[in-house]
Amino acid sequence: MRAYKFRIYPSREQERKLKHHLWLEKELWNEMLEFTKEIYSAHGKFPTKKTLRSFCKNSELYSQVGQELVRRLICAIWRMVELRKQRKECGFPRFKSFDRMNSLNYPQSGFKLEEKLNVTPFGPISIIKHREIGGIVKTLAIKREPTGKWFATFSVETKGKTPKPNTGSAIGIDLGLKTFAAFSDGTMIKNPRHLRKHEERLAHFQRRLSRKKKGSMNRRKTRLQVARAYEKIANSRMDFLHKTSTKLVNSHSLIALERLASQEMAKQQFGKSINDAGWGMFARMIAYKAEEAGCKVVFVNPKNTSQECSNCHKIVRKGLSVRIHECPHCGLVLDRDFNAAKNILKRATAGIAGSNACGDLPSSPSGQGISLKQEEAHDFSRG
Repeated sequence: MRAYKFRIYPSREQERKLKHHLWLEKELWNEMLEFTKEIYSAHGKFPTKKTLRSFCKNSELYSQVGQELVRRLICAIWRMVELRKQRKECGFPRFKSFDRMNSLNYPQSGFKLEEKLNVTPFGPISIIKHREIGGIVKTLAIKREPTGKWFATFSVETKGKTPKPNTGSAIGIDLGLKTFAAFSDGTMIKNPRHLRKHEERLAHFQRRLSRKKKGSMNRRKTRLQVARAYEKIANSRMDFLHKTSTKLVNSHSLIALERLASQEMAKQQFGKSINDAGWGMFARMIAYKAEEAGCKVVFVNPKNTSQECSNCHKIVRKGLSVRIHECPHCGLVLDRDFNAAKNILKRATAGIAGSNACGDLPSSPSGQGISLKQEEAHDFSRG
């Protein structure tokens, strides 16, 4: 399955209808959620899918869109149940405002892609098809971005392609904050720090937004400026990660990475810097691109990759500010990031970890990979 995303340009009347249907979807979601909470409070069980689908009949939404909304609500409820079984804090799904309801989903029918995108009940919508779709289109999602732009995302079933021959070298990658990536062959990629480049401009718009009166037209205009600033940061990050990951999978036959719990790390400290670096997105991009590129991706246990000597494998404890690995046992002197990258490659080629080139990252055991990368975060905060 592949996703194809295209920019669409609805007319003024079509945009008015699209926004109206988003409002109808929001109302339907809140109505079904309120009913679900009442039933659960009174009887201790949830309403059936058939019962919830009865709400869609009078909602004025296209039937497929309403049924998909029911499926999303049921999935959210049972996700809550699973989390509670795991004794994690989790409440009911949230009621949605108009700003939080931003997509119309067509799971089976109601759309046809030709020169224009014909969507029920909006008619033909202008679309920029910047590339051809290779496969059978299964679903459509029409999404409104915070900047006011509209996009159509198609889920496409494609035939598996034979991986092209890849005779590149094997490489280990150590991801960090002070340096985005250090490779086992001695090369390094600097951290572009996309947010830091635009933070002054973003802070300026956010200060202006905080002074505007809620509900005013000036507040809407300023909020649009903030959204555009965030969009520019996100686009520059995605462009950097896509270009870097594509170059790597085409140049190497094996890529070794650490199995990092980046979300847990971001919750502890330095979350802004960790999220800005995009370690998780980068790993996922490498994983799904590797299959067609004939590249093998291996994720290894991150424990002691920075502390272990890549030459004699002795543990050499280093403080947070120490950037050079000096082994008193074998005399190896090396940058700590390069030392870690070499350890990652050795663990991958020794068969400690399994391959994962299909795109799904393996789950990380609780706590693994968290305290180790905090060393990088401390160094990043120091400059």
